[in-house]
Amino acid sequence: MVRKAYGEIAKAEKCGCGCSCDPSVSENAGYNPEELGSVPEGADLNLGCGNPVALATLKEGETVVDFGSGAGLDCFLAAKKVGEKGRVIGVDMTPEMLDKARENCRRSGYKNVEFRLGEIENLPVADNTADVVISNCVINLSPNKQRVFNEAFRVLKPGGRMIISDMVLLNELPEALKENVQAYIGCVSGAEMKTEYRRLIENAGFQRVEVIKEAHLPLELVLSDATAKAMAKKLKTSDYSARQLANSVASVTISAIKPKK
Repeated sequence: MVRKAYGEIAKAEKCGCGCSCDPSVSENAGYNPEELGSVPEGADLNLGCGNPVALATLKEGETVVDFGSGAGLDCFLAAKKVGEKGRVIGVDMTPEMLDKARENCRRSGYKNVEFRLGEIENLPVADNTADVVISNCVINLSPNKQRVFNEAFRVLKPGGRMIISDMVLLNELPEALKENVQAYIGCVSGAEMKTEYRRLIENAGFQRVEVIKEAHLPLELVLSDATAKAMAKKLKTSDYSARQLANSVASVTISAIKPKK
């Protein structure tokens, strides 16, 4: 269902995860206009909930792997930072997203970016490949988040770092919402509690796990989003309960290190 939904987003160029289709959505997530203007047209589909590249302190020559790369926004931003001697690998399970990202790559002449079809629970990437793993509002969609973090640990070089933006829960959701398909696709009902999310990262072997940024979705975005409206209709929620929902979900950016030994 997730693959189908995001395939439709890629083809229709409409927005998805937890946001409205307003052009300022990506700016609200943490991108500046200069960054958005520097990437190929169509690379930004308003699907992020943070800007992990901005906080990753990427260096020239590094190798970056992007989990759930979509149309390529974060890959293209990372490519500029790692330079010609660096390398960026985007992995996505949705063929339509992959087609879009590859076309963006060809059209703009990026030589240090490639996109691979695969699931983030079983990455088509060799052990000890990446200096940095990034991801943006994707891991919440995985049914096996522990496996995702285990894979991130596997593909990172010793001493490598992970910087991810994602949606987490601050309060438990009602059961009806947890079982709602639109809420899952909209990056809400698949989200883990913040404390559990951190525990899963630590269980994979990561150290120095730190929440470096946390933000609540503005209420107006929750209320205007098509996904949220579908959930509200399904659950017959009031503005008050929608406000509770907005206060129960947060966008976080988390960093972690794979130990050198």
